[in-house]
Amino acid sequence: MENKSQKPIKPNIVSFLPTGDFYYEKALKCLERGNVHKAMTYLQRASELSPNDAMILLQYAVVELELGNTDKARTLLLEADTLQARHPEIVLFLAETSATLGYLEDAIHYGQLYLEIDDEGDFYEEALEIIDFSQSILDEMPKDIDEPAPALAIEQEKARTLMESGQHEKAIELFENIIADHPDYWAAYNNLALAYFYQGEGEQARALLHEVLLGNYGNLHALCNLTVIAYYEQEKEELALLLETLVKLHPYNFEHRFKLGATLALVGKYDEAYKWLKSLYTKGYIGDTGFYFWLAHSAYFAGHDRFAEDVWKQLIEMDPSKAGFEPWSTEALEEDEILNDRDFIVGKLEHDYSSERLLGLYLLSKTPYKQEIISHPKIVDVDRCNHIEKIFLAYALGHELQDDAALAPILRALEVAEILYKDIEPMKIEDTFLFQMWFMLCDRALAKGYTFKNPIAHAAAAEYMYKSSRMKITKKSVADYYGITSQTLTKYINELMPFLPMFDR
Repeated sequence: MENKSQKPIKPNIVSFLPTGDFYYEKALKCLERGNVHKAMTYLQRASELSPNDAMILLQYAVVELELGNTDKARTLLLEADTLQARHPEIVLFLAETSATLGYLEDAIHYGQLYLEIDDEGDFYEEALEIIDFSQSILDEMPKDIDEPAPALAIEQEKARTLMESGQHEKAIELFENIIADHPDYWAAYNNLALAYFYQGEGEQARALLHEVLLGNYGNLHALCNLTVIAYYEQEKEELALLLETLVKLHPYNFEHRFKLGATLALVGKYDEAYKWLKSLYTKGYIGDTGFYFWLAHSAYFAGHDRFAEDVWKQLIEMDPSKAGFEPWSTEALEEDEILNDRDFIVGKLEHDYSSERLLGLYLLSKTPYKQEIISHPKIVDVDRCNHIEKIFLAYALGHELQDDAALAPILRALEVAEILYKDIEPMKIEDTFLFQMWFMLCDRALAKGYTFKNPIAHAAAAEYMYKSSRMKITKKSVADYYGITSQTLTKYINELMPFLPMFDR
């Protein structure tokens, strides 16, 4: 066996803070120095830690706008407007981004709102220019009687923003108000159904979508949303029937093609998904990270490797946080029967015992199903996670964590798991028992304030404790393998033993 004393595995640990103020200040300093890309990184972190701070979202949007990510900037501004309505700068930037993206009636609405809020403001002339520009374009365009009124579209967009930020109850209330005033506005029904699904009310979501299909037969968004729900809830017969319908559709509307293609890619119908998404590649989806994500995945699994790599490079330039989710990254895990077993991992994440959930969160950090699992509204409920589980989740999602006094014991416990995993990968079902024992020890030890000061010695102790109950093994052989003395191994075995269930009083 290879000696491990020279190969401690250290988690990628940089920083962890409870609020976004620190990162916001660092972002402002970066902007003063002209380092826009670094500022964006800090603002993204700040917005994650302080999601209800409208001024952080505003500054984040301004930086995204400077980098040319207008669609992302507008989304952030809509969130900020929900948090702090009628703020002059937020409203003006909403007017500007709406005009740039072609939401001309919205641009006029926000431009006029700015003049109403601050008719002597610093950007009075800019607001007038946006209104005049947008109106001149609208005057040259034929009217579309199917387009919702500007105020309705704005309310719909606000509700969507609330839903996408996890504020499901507020979104549901707003969508229901829209439907009460506009009972034939099917887009609101579709979004209301998604909001219910994200809140864990699948049956209510299904009922709404079937109501849409009764009132608007063949509504593509409703069919796609039903497909997504059936896929996530593992309703295989329903999913098969819905897919029979979807693969026969031939939408001409670009938005419908995108919705259909993304849905088919999610459920693994890559050839069909690629056909529709590729047809949109030169049709104005530049900067839409969701489009590039699904196009790259469908292209790769449909056999268009080189094109998929080119699209992925463009996506990473737009959103570096997608690094690690490459469609080809799953190939290295094909032999790992546990990391490829979605149901096994989900079962652990939904387990009644915290120690089993810790194992599930650890496996989540490595599985190719990570994006799918964390996107599901029910599997990982952050609000129900205890403190240790939240740190494990942050670790699984690749968040940067600092090795400070409060977090160090948890991170060292995870380091032990990494040492053990490196020794057995690819993981098979029989290997999971060692990890079940380890995370059960972790759960109990961390609750009692144990600090896990020596990860290598703890890994050795865990391996000996597990194997000695199943086979003949000596402390000397394990100690030599890990590059420690038998006395050190015995010391840490003795420290861990009281955390086994048999020692409960």
